[in-house]
Amino acid sequence: MAVATQSLDELSINAIRFLAIDAVQKANSGHPGLPMGAAPMAYVLWNQFLRFNPKNPNWFNRDRFVLSAGHGCMLQYALLHLTGYDSVTIEDIKNFRQWGSRTPGHPENFETPGVEVTTGPLGQGICNAVGLAAAEAHLAAKFNKPDAKIVDHYTYVILGDGCNMEGVSGEACSLAGHWGLGKLIALYDDNHISIDGNTDISFTEDVSKRFEAYGWHTIHVTNGNTDLAAIAKAIEEAKAVTDKPTLIKVTTTIGYGSPNKANTAGVHGAALGPDEVKLTRESLGWSYGEFEVPAEVAEGWTKKAIETGASLEAEWNSIFAQYKTQYAADAAEFERLLRGELPQGWDADLPTYTPADKAVATRKHSEICLNAIAPKLPELIGGSADLTHSNLTELKCSGDFQKGAYENRNVRFGVREHGMAAICNGIALHNSGLIPYCATFLVFADYMRGAMRLSALAEAGVIYVLTHDSIALGEDGPTHQPVETIASLRIIPNLLTLRPADGTETSGAYKVAVANRKRPSALALTRQNLPNLAGSSADKVAQGAYVITDCEGTPELILIGTGSEVSLCVAAAEQLTAAGRKVRVVSMPCMELFEEQSAEYKESVLPAAVTKRLSVEAGTTFGWARYVGSAGASIGTDTFGASAPGGVLMEKFGFTVENVLDKAKALLG
Repeated sequence: MAVATQSLDELSINAIRFLAIDAVQKANSGHPGLPMGAAPMAYVLWNQFLRFNPKNPNWFNRDRFVLSAGHGCMLQYALLHLTGYDSVTIEDIKNFRQWGSRTPGHPENFETPGVEVTTGPLGQGICNAVGLAAAEAHLAAKFNKPDAKIVDHYTYVILGDGCNMEGVSGEACSLAGHWGLGKLIALYDDNHISIDGNTDISFTEDVSKRFEAYGWHTIHVTNGNTDLAAIAKAIEEAKAVTDKPTLIKVTTTIGYGSPNKANTAGVHGAALGPDEVKLTRESLGWSYGEFEVPAEVAEGWTKKAIETGASLEAEWNSIFAQYKTQYAADAAEFERLLRGELPQGWDADLPTYTPADKAVATRKHSEICLNAIAPKLPELIGGSADLTHSNLTELKCSGDFQKGAYENRNVRFGVREHGMAAICNGIALHNSGLIPYCATFLVFADYMRGAMRLSALAEAGVIYVLTHDSIALGEDGPTHQPVETIASLRIIPNLLTLRPADGTETSGAYKVAVANRKRPSALALTRQNLPNLAGSSADKVAQGAYVITDCEGTPELILIGTGSEVSLCVAAAEQLTAAGRKVRVVSMPCMELFEEQSAEYKESVLPAAVTKRLSVEAGTTFGWARYVGSAGASIGTDTFGASAPGGVLMEKFGFTVENVLDKAKALLG
């Protein structure tokens, strides 16, 4: 086909393809096949349907686009560039996957304006999209009026076979169908190729029927390579279905246009090579040079996208201005959310305790905290993975978030930990001020680790409420006893792992978690009752570690505890002090926060000169060496637990005042 005969649509689609081909070829790294095959559906979506403003990527009422098949990220970078986003210049595309570029190897929301969520681990993006759509539904139910819709946008996804193979996508899509999220539209790039070859070697199910069973509307576009009208018709049909999400299966050819590599696994994750690039240019009638965008595309599609985007935002601004006049209080609340500003006094009702107060589990203190802040923090929304009455996470001031009741804030996730966490990431990354929390037993953080890691990477401030935090949970046995989990969470960058010692520290943990909107928090909470300690401090939780009881002068020994073991350290210190020894007790609810303190503060808590140190934590001793040093010791659990009552287990595994005393005396000599 000669260049002169190509329409603007064809030029634009091929511009997407060749920006991807050239970028991957220059980097000698990447995935050209998906952008080449999915370019037509992406172009139709972005040119005809997607509402966005390239010059203001954060305009609130934009449609959200998620590339769940994040390995094909050059598709998204090409789209951003060709629609006029300043965040992806032609130089950025030329520097695809290079140091300092805004075109990293998979889409990153914190790196590239216009990218909504961080994708790459397959299945996560579609789950994030469910969260984005849930956030839209919640805010629309809360703020829209019969005569004013200020929250009215769609969430579109492009996902591939890999996303549909990953189990996490099934968890979230099942919920999306249950919730009837009609503004969620997923375009499934049905190209039948994965890294290992044709999908008939491992993936032969009828995906559309599965999604129908989830409660989705489904459509099939049989020719996604050239039938732009059919793609547009399918999206129109999807938008007309308002009571359920839609999956549009778009059958495409991976690497479309490549004479020798199209429809093969070889085009999935490797550059075409110079010879095949040349042949592909000839095959698609593309006479332009490397990274060259035809003037017709810039004058046509790019200019149109910029002008349309400005018009859409101006129209919404006008609607919102009228809304502010008619509904001033709601508008003020809405604007506060968009600013990410916490309400004044949101934490005023968080309780503190004295030793005279009743001993209860920190999971119960967590419930008290949630219900103390929820009335003053309307952006708080979340729930449990079918463990509400064990995690104690129900907000008493609200009903259940369900189809037709999206204004409510108690989310029933069912037994879907991985999908739950990924959905919460989407809610957090909707950038509308919502603060999502989700809950399960601590040991099942392993089920959601992929999503938790992405929470930390993508700067999504999800609050993870993780109860039953040690062998002390008792009779459920070692399958449910998280001996290694806390240590494994502590090594995830940008994740705050908090293990409060009592009610006061639990209040402090919530203050930290809510205030950190770009860092997720994992709260490790007990099933068993704990005494409230005289020296505990809510405010000092933010310092990560602090002196909870002390001696006069320089201590001979420092006992360091977290969570339920702090009280053991305090009791042991009392006996050692009575025997004439100088002992300091340090509560360390959050190692990450302690590491962020000044050198002076850290020295004031753990003086280098005091080398006799004993850590006590009902979990693995891994990681404690940096605090106790070569002259210190640790009491922990470096084996799996057992089935027995919690109190028996704590005694058998050495988490007693007597054992702390024995180990302390051995250090003191």
